[in-house]
Amino acid sequence: MSLGQTLNWLSGVGLAATWVYHTVAARRGVPQIADLAQPEYAVGEATKLPRVSIIVPARNESAMIEAAVRSLLTIDYPDYEVIAVDDRSEDATGEILDRLKAAYGARLVVVHVRELPPGWLGKTHAMWSAARAATGEWILFSDADVVHAPGALRRAVYYAERERADHMVLLPTMLMESMGERMMIPFFQAMFIFAFRPWKVRDPKARDSIGVGAFNLIRREAYEKIGTYESMRLSVVDDMRLGEKVKQAGMASRVAFGEDMVTVRWAVGARGVVQNLTKNFFAQVRYSPAFAIAAACGLLWLHLGPWLGTAFAPGWSRVGYAIALGSVMAVYSGMGLRLKISRAYVLLHPVAGVVMVFTLLRSTAVTLARGGVEWRGTFYPLEELKRNR
Repeated sequence: MSLGQTLNWLSGVGLAATWVYHTVAARRGVPQIADLAQPEYAVGEATKLPRVSIIVPARNESAMIEAAVRSLLTIDYPDYEVIAVDDRSEDATGEILDRLKAAYGARLVVVHVRELPPGWLGKTHAMWSAARAATGEWILFSDADVVHAPGALRRAVYYAERERADHMVLLPTMLMESMGERMMIPFFQAMFIFAFRPWKVRDPKARDSIGVGAFNLIRREAYEKIGTYESMRLSVVDDMRLGEKVKQAGMASRVAFGEDMVTVRWAVGARGVVQNLTKNFFAQVRYSPAFAIAAACGLLWLHLGPWLGTAFAPGWSRVGYAIALGSVMAVYSGMGLRLKISRAYVLLHPVAGVVMVFTLLRSTAVTLARGGVEWRGTFYPLEELKRNR
């Protein structure tokens, strides 16, 4: 066997081992995640639940902020407040929030941020400012484009209290209205699950942690113990960082599903996915160009290799690639049921892989060319982001 044939065979075996390992782990692990839509998490009105402060930071969110805040103001939770932050918006966000305040009264608190202090990201500063005024035993951080079902918070707090958790994430239902979204979002979710293993979050011995901007629920004592958002002033991926700090502090974190309890249209089309990830993808590789290039090569091998190897590898070396491809198809079969998309989207998996690699390289190139990150009209220098990572 020549050196080329040996390398080809080893590549196929490596791909097969990687895909089979992650697929089997997900098949075993995902069913362990609680599903709050199940009857056991239904909570009667007689059940005593602690006060919750819901914080919604918003900058130029006039398209979605009203639906998001109204959904929170009409939930069936017994004791809560909503604190919405207009973070220097240049559109009608502030006016919409003031109108909602006039309609709903004391349950809605509106904070207007006029200036961003040095050394802060706008979103982390908005959440920190609101949390200082919060009165709840629990604090829920939620994004301004997220719609909450009436019973979602009641079930989530009940579950967190029952589990004696300090932090709890309710995974959102992603709304997908275009082919590009149905191609990219399942791909992204599959890679997210493989990388962060949400079923391991509850294990105190595992390093896995998770945070989601749509529904990051944290006990006030835990929030203060990790240093509040003041300790994460320049965290570009602030939601994940919150979950990471909880886990590092040795506190209990939990993750749950709940179909249609928390819904968000995270991106509009494949281009929207690229735009959303351009801001923070480079941060995920620690602002390291070398790490970004290595990650890009690894992603291409992982997501294109099964297809190219199955089609073109010679002889028995094709077997490993075929096994890897079978695992890819098994992943899409499982996701198709949960996400209610056609399993045929597996045929676009290699395209999604190329788009994701393009996004990583774009995030790296744009950040380096600008010398930092520009997000929603504010520029954050790269050196400052690195120092505060």
